[in-house]
Amino acid sequence: MKTTPPRKNHRTPSALFSLITLACIIGTLIAGILVFGLDEHVLLVCCVAIIGVACVILGYSWDEILDGMVKGTIKAMPALFFFFLIGMAIGAWVQCGTLPALIYYGLDILSPGWFLPATLIITSLTSISTGSSWTTAGTVGVVLLGIGTTMGLPQPLIAGCILSGAYFGDKMSPLSDTTNLAPAIAGTDVFKHIGAMMYTAVPVYLICLVIYSIIGFQYTNVELDIEGIAEIQAAISGTFTVSPIVLIPLIVVLILSICKFPAIPSLLIGIIVSYPIAAIYQGAHISSFFDVLNNGNVYSTGVEIVDELLNRGGMQEMMWTFSLGILALILGGLITMSGILKVLIGKIITRLPSRRLLPACTIFTGVAGCACLGEQYMSIVLTGELYKDVYPENGLKRQMLSRCVEESATVTAPLFPWTTCGAFMYASLGISPFVFAPYAFVNWLTPLVGILLPLTGLTLLTENADEQVHLFKRKKTT
Repeated sequence: MKTTPPRKNHRTPSALFSLITLACIIGTLIAGILVFGLDEHVLLVCCVAIIGVACVILGYSWDEILDGMVKGTIKAMPALFFFFLIGMAIGAWVQCGTLPALIYYGLDILSPGWFLPATLIITSLTSISTGSSWTTAGTVGVVLLGIGTTMGLPQPLIAGCILSGAYFGDKMSPLSDTTNLAPAIAGTDVFKHIGAMMYTAVPVYLICLVIYSIIGFQYTNVELDIEGIAEIQAAISGTFTVSPIVLIPLIVVLILSICKFPAIPSLLIGIIVSYPIAAIYQGAHISSFFDVLNNGNVYSTGVEIVDELLNRGGMQEMMWTFSLGILALILGGLITMSGILKVLIGKIITRLPSRRLLPACTIFTGVAGCACLGEQYMSIVLTGELYKDVYPENGLKRQMLSRCVEESATVTAPLFPWTTCGAFMYASLGISPFVFAPYAFVNWLTPLVGILLPLTGLTLLTENADEQVHLFKRKKTT
């Protein structure tokens, strides 16, 4: 099929045009989800139509719009493929007994009063070790959610705690892709970047640890339903062979991740290792194993909460998430191509009176990028590119920029249901981001502290001690 050559007369959007377009997109999403309770997929299609019309007005041809859609999705394909692998891993690890055994043992070890701070620490260490919030939430997080639920803790609270630990570890781990991408865009190295994040990450983490401990203490005097826990453990042991051996698939994945083995091959190996264990210990046939990888598990243990915890997994369970991610990336690709976000941010930057406001503006850009582009990697790249020359020009270190990018684009991405991160967490934990977001204290306190501290001059990483430097000293005009 013949395509028309790209046009050369694209118009640069005005600030007013950009503002109206973004307001229509964000307004459609927020009103549709919060006011009318509509499905995110249809709303994203409406948003794609809005930005498509905007692109036509700016002089883009239909072929260029299609090309923008493709470019929006192609860079995130490895992340989208990860959706399927997590679905397959959850299904395989349930059938081979890994997740049931972890729940079984966890009910003996953890107590309600200390469950939340323990969850924060466990998920943080796991995420630092693996460098992946997704791997942490999709494996250890699923187990902790199951244990906490059986103890009577609210699921949104548990999910928020899991997200807090997973994303703290993700942004502080030198193995994390975002922790390497942010300094690469900003023009600094990963260890200077991690050192810069310590100024805000450590105080936020300690505050959140105290908050989760205080909330957890409310459950200290809650009497455990000993009979109920015994019934749950009996249902698990009656359906699965519970043994430390069945934990091998998860251990293999964690070891490979710690050894800097790529996440996708690590999960594939973890899934492959699951089959012989499922066959030997759980009596699974090869055909049932492959069926579980696709369709998930179906168990009837006679205990409702156990069935809810175990009847999950498979690629098909992730299709809702996958399709949402594709639509979000298409939307982000067209927004990037049109340049409307870049125009708006450029207008804001030129009006800042002091460099102390620059971190706040950067963090705002990163959060807005996640909300509009639907993908944290695109937001990291866009935000870094917009500000990478502005920081050194105004006496701020480049690791200050990379820190602000992580404090916004990385940690806030799972708080929006229509982003790839939000959709993945929704699929893995079964709870909407709008429901767990208030309890994901690390995820929203991090950007807040990242804004407030530099305004006072604290944690503002400067090249010199002069705090009177103003942004964009304009030439006088007559």
